[in-house]
Amino acid sequence: MAEKLKIKLSIADRVYPLTIDPSQEEGLRKAAKNIEQLAKNFESNYAVRDKQDVLAMCALQFASKIEQRSIEQMEDTTEVTAKLKALDELVSEKLGVK
Repeated sequence: MAEKLKIKLSIADRVYPLTIDPSQEEGLRKAAKNIEQLAKNFESNYAVRDKQDVLAMCALQFASKIEQRSIEQMEDTTEVTAKLKALDELVSEKLGVK
């Protein structure tokens, strides 16, 4: 069984102790850093009264990026599928296969 690692992440002036796989550490630390930076950006650019509002805005920002990537991947997949079908039809036509 892989050994677990205990780390502490600071987000919005709170410390969160976590027990994780060592392979997750870098990603979690980067994520916490990104949340902190985005939260500071929201606090400096908008009249935000509550940390919860800032964190909700961060969550919305990150979730919308994930959804947008999903939409773009779906569009790419659709485009690639159409091109592959056209190529398959062209090859089948040249080979006389139906």
